[in-house]
Amino acid sequence: MSTFDDRENAFENKYAHDAEMQFKAEARRNKLLGMWAAGLMGKSPEDAAEYAREVIKADFEEAGDEDVYRKVSGDLGDLADEATIRAQMASLMVEAKGQILNEVQE
Repeated sequence: MSTFDDRENAFENKYAHDAEMQFKAEARRNKLLGMWAAGLMGKSPEDAAEYAREVIKADFEEAGDEDVYRKVSGDLGDLADEATIRAQMASLMVEAKGQILNEVQE
């Protein structure tokens, strides 16, 4: 293999790894968001876990975060406004990425 092929393979591997890590972080964020929203709704721990799974599944409806936002916003109703939900999503993404990185390092 030439040096160019080696570099191409390295870039492809890095891209695949980055895409996988982003997917894992988004799924983790959605789980954390579901648990947060379930807490606001007063769900039991078992119901909260089920609701978190529903939020994770909602992310597969379309590309981007709007499907997740619509799910959580619709379910929360007046319990949280758009700014609060979106801020929580952003905050939980940072937390999710940190958790994933800690797991990779262990």
